[in-house]
Amino acid sequence: MALRFRNTYTRQKEDFRPIRAGKVGVYTCGPTVYDYAHIGNFRTYMFEDLLRRYLQYKGYEVVQVMNMTDIDDKTIRGSQAEGVPLHDYTARYIKAFFDDLDSLGMERAEVYPRATEHILEMVGIIKKLLDKGAAYEIDGNYYYKISTFPAYGKLANLDMEGLKPGARIATDEYEKDSVSDFALWKAWDPEDGEVSWETELGKGRPGWHIECSAMSMKYLGNHFDIHTGGVDNIFPHHENEIAQSEGATGEKFVNYWLHSEHLIVEGRRMGKSLGNYYTLHDLLDKGYSGVAVRYLLIATHYRQQLNFTFQGLESAANALERYNDFISNLAEYAGGDSDGTAGDVIKSARSAFEEALDDDLNVSAALGVIFDFIRDINRLKADNKLSAEERDRALETIRSFDTVLNFTYQQQEIDAEIEGLIQKRTEARKNKDYVQADKIRDELLARGIILEDTPQGVKWKRKL
Repeated sequence: MALRFRNTYTRQKEDFRPIRAGKVGVYTCGPTVYDYAHIGNFRTYMFEDLLRRYLQYKGYEVVQVMNMTDIDDKTIRGSQAEGVPLHDYTARYIKAFFDDLDSLGMERAEVYPRATEHILEMVGIIKKLLDKGAAYEIDGNYYYKISTFPAYGKLANLDMEGLKPGARIATDEYEKDSVSDFALWKAWDPEDGEVSWETELGKGRPGWHIECSAMSMKYLGNHFDIHTGGVDNIFPHHENEIAQSEGATGEKFVNYWLHSEHLIVEGRRMGKSLGNYYTLHDLLDKGYSGVAVRYLLIATHYRQQLNFTFQGLESAANALERYNDFISNLAEYAGGDSDGTAGDVIKSARSAFEEALDDDLNVSAALGVIFDFIRDINRLKADNKLSAEERDRALETIRSFDTVLNFTYQQQEIDAEIEGLIQKRTEARKNKDYVQADKIRDELLARGIILEDTPQGVKWKRKL
C-alpha cells in the first residue's frame, strides 16, 4: 500500500509523491511565543512529530522547518504589558517551548527560524508582489490584493459569493466572514513602541501571514512537499500564505496540506475562563509524566477531535506500563523452543503496522496492531515457544515501531534515600516483617516508585 495523506486542499486522500526522490520538505506552523504553549497546541505538534518520524521510518530524508512567531500583535502587547523588550519577552517562552518538546520526547526540527530574523526576506516578497500589481500601499501600509488571485478561498473551501466583503484588514487574525485585502507590512505606529524596522518599504513591521511565506520558502524553496498546522490555521493564515507565495513566485506553493483537529477537555472547549486550560507543566505538576501526555495526544487520529480527559491520561499511563514491561521482560527472556508461529506473528505485525500508518497516519489502528503483537508474543513466551532468535526479532520489531511512537521511557537513577528504602524493605521481607515491608512499599509508591518482586529479586520502575 502506498503512503497516502488526506490533502486539505483537494479534500481527498492522495498517494504521497515527493518532489525529490527520497527527500521530503515539511513546514510546520510553530508557536506564537507570547505565552506558554497549551495541550491543544501540543496536540498539533505531536501529530507533526508522528508525521516526521513515520516519514523517516519509510526511509525518507526529512527537512522540517518550524517557525517561531516572535513578532505579531500578541507578542507586542505582551511585552508592553510587562515593560520588557520584545526579544527578552519572547525568549522566555521560546526556552519553555523547547523544554516542553524534550519532556514530550519530540524530535527537533532541522530549522527553527524566528520571524524577527527574516525581515529582509519578507520585504523581498512584498516588493515582488508590488511589481506584479498584487499589492498596494496606503499611508505606509502594504496590503495584498486578493482580487488578483482567482484561487483565493480554495484551501478553506470558501463560498466567496456568500461572504461579507471587506476593503482592508490590518489585524493579524480575523473571522471567516470577512474576506479582505490583508496587511503585508504595517507602517510604524507609536503604539508599537520600539518594535519596528527601517526598510525599503519604510519604517514598520511585517504582518503575521507574510512571515511564514518568507521562512518556508527560504529554507524549503518556492515549491515544497508538505505544510501542516491546526484546523484553525486554514483560514485566514494558510489561505493567505498560498495567495502571497504563489502571487510572488508564479509557482505552486505546497503539494500536500495536512491539518489536525481541535482538542477539547472533558467534552468542553478549553478556556482559561472555564478553568480547564492546561499547559504541559500543569499536568507534570499533577504528577503525570511527559510520555503519558505524549501517548494521549498521539493516540487519536489527527483529523478527529481529541477529547482530553484525566481518565484518558490514566489509561494512557496503564497502556505505557504494559508496553514498556513487554520490552523489558522480553529482553530478559532466555528463549525456548520454536514452533514457527513467532515468525508469522512478527511478519504480520510489521505489515499491519505499516498498512495502518500508510493510510493517512491511522495511529489508532497501528496501536491496535502493537497490542495484539504484545499479546501474541507474550502467549508464545508463556508457552516457551519463542526461541532466542525469535525473541531478538520480536524486540527489533517493537523497537522499530518505537522509532515512530517513542513510547519507551528512560529510567532515571534513584537517589540514595530511595535506594535505602528499597534495601530496608528487602530486609523486612527476609525477616518476614511484612507489615513493615508493605509500609515501605506504600511510601515508595507515594513517591512514584513501583516495586515488583521477581524470582531474580526486586525490580523498580517509576510510575508513569
